[in-house]
Amino acid sequence: MIYDVVIVGAGASGLFLGANLKGKKVAILEKNSSAGKKILASGGGRCNITNRFVSAKNYLGEQKFIEQILKILSPDQVLKFFSKLKFSEQKQNQFFCDSGAKSVLSLLLKRQNADIFYNKEVIGAQKVDEIFEILTKDEKFRARNLVIASGGLSYKDLGASDIGYKIASEFGLELSMPAPALVGFSVQKDEFWFKELSGISLSADVVINTKNESYKFSGDVLFTHRGISGPAILNASLFWHKGRICINFLPKFSEENLVNGKKQLSSVLPLPKRFVLEFLRNFGLKDRAFYEFSDDEKSIIKKLFA
Repeated sequence: MIYDVVIVGAGASGLFLGANLKGKKVAILEKNSSAGKKILASGGGRCNITNRFVSAKNYLGEQKFIEQILKILSPDQVLKFFSKLKFSEQKQNQFFCDSGAKSVLSLLLKRQNADIFYNKEVIGAQKVDEIFEILTKDEKFRARNLVIASGGLSYKDLGASDIGYKIASEFGLELSMPAPALVGFSVQKDEFWFKELSGISLSADVVINTKNESYKFSGDVLFTHRGISGPAILNASLFWHKGRICINFLPKFSEENLVNGKKQLSSVLPLPKRFVLEFLRNFGLKDRAFYEFSDDEKSIIKKLFA
């Protein structure tokens, strides 16, 4: 049999494409024994399906190409596709499924126009005349069109693999060196005190400066036993290469509120008390009113704003 389209990968992209290809003979090849493992894990099991504000600046790659894609598939169109499910818009303008990620996966599977073959790990592909031959460990599939939707290299437990890169290389396509993205950061010696704050979460602004542009991300920052994570950090990691990251832990608090206050710093700052006390301890400072600190000590405290 020759399929019109073979899709490698039954994740979000592969399943969405399979559900929207009508009037064609389509096959999806999935290496796992079930589909959508990453869908089930996304958004803490609630599947943050899209964002009200999506632009090419949220992605790395050729900006004009990305803009064309976003014109064809807007956030409203994504929500319309999933209109049988209820989504709630939450902070950072994300849309989460009220009934959970399982409902999202179930709808994608119900709307499939493709035959899904599980436990079919693709090991390579070639083109013979005008037909693609896709090789698995025990079978060969043939198709007029081939779509690679196997995802990136991260999270092997969910089935991630490098097959997409291998096939691209076999077809002579130019590859960019993969780099970690959507990951937390470990910290350097000056910030080892972060490790004492494991479990604390707070809102902050994270700024990444590159050679060409500056990127700002607002949201929660989570302290872990290795460093920092949380939505704002994960988003920032996509654009970070090397160098400093600037975190404003008090984006909605004015320095002027410190000047005349007589309360201890830990009581004035809208931050977890444990965070403030550990910050002060790291710099050898005692918890007291802001006016009692020396000018040099005040400049240290103002690091929380930068």
